[in-house]
Amino acid sequence: MTHNIAILGASGYTGAELVRLIATHPSMRIAALTGERKAGLTMAEVYPHLRHLDLPRLTTIGELDFSNIDLCFCALPHATSQSVIKDLPDDVKVVDLSADFRLRDPAEYEKWYGKPHAAPELQKQAVYGLTEFYRDEIRTARLVAGTGCNAATGQFALRPLIAAAVIDLDDIVVDLKAAASGAGRSLKEHLLFAELFENAKGYALGGTHRHLGEFDQEFSRVAGRKVEIQFTPHLIPATRGILLTAYVKGDADAVHGALAAAYDGESFVHVLPMGEAPAMKDVRASNMCHIGVTGDRRPGRAIVIAALDNLAKGSAGQAIQNANLMLGEDETAGLMLAPVYP
Repeated sequence: MTHNIAILGASGYTGAELVRLIATHPSMRIAALTGERKAGLTMAEVYPHLRHLDLPRLTTIGELDFSNIDLCFCALPHATSQSVIKDLPDDVKVVDLSADFRLRDPAEYEKWYGKPHAAPELQKQAVYGLTEFYRDEIRTARLVAGTGCNAATGQFALRPLIAAAVIDLDDIVVDLKAAASGAGRSLKEHLLFAELFENAKGYALGGTHRHLGEFDQEFSRVAGRKVEIQFTPHLIPATRGILLTAYVKGDADAVHGALAAAYDGESFVHVLPMGEAPAMKDVRASNMCHIGVTGDRRPGRAIVIAALDNLAKGSAGQAIQNANLMLGEDETAGLMLAPVYP
């Protein structure tokens, strides 16, 4: 069975990544693409690397006929998706890649994003899209909220440890390195080549990063009590990828064992042998996440390192993984591409 797919916001990085991955999907057909500022152009004009594909021309959302669409990926800016999705036909399944439906509590959304939610009733229906932990809910969902790429990386590294009670919940420090594509395609001064090249800097310091809302929500839910981590992200001069290092209080062997048990049999999350560390290039342009564990020189402490591609497993790949479940397809369909190396 072929499913007709629409991608709203196809002219952004995550939209283009969705197109790249869906192009090899055995049962998805791209029936519509939108790009408000690029409407009327072909995808080849916007992204020359996709010129070999037979794709529909970009349109505005208002021009789109949803009558033949089975599932819609929304790769729209934050605070835009909620207004668009609430007006979509009820029979169209939706995977949203923005932050608009990630937080279950409207008050928490307003706290982290600075404005009231425009579709609070729809927000209550959304299922959090961390596939490996919400499969059953995702299968029957009409709306799935894709996670933040930083939040996904941290949860893959830490969520099983919280669930297994093998670490001190009040002593979790996370340092994250993020590539520039995580900030999107729009022009920003700090992403200019002259600003970013041969440079690295921390940002959203002191617990102000919006993905902390997801960490707070999910870690506290797993633990059954309030959990707040210390988190500092850094922007590095790379195009795509995330490398996260978590410092935790707990026995390293127990930490490694809990992660290995949690991801045993998983297709996309792989725990490395004890003492090995992953690298960003090991997962580049793939739906894979690699996790490594080593002991600290101080007894009773461990270091957990996780790597994933922010545009794939952190966004578009994860979205397709969710869509596969929603459409009754094999979860891995279209996603078993090997990482690109070097």
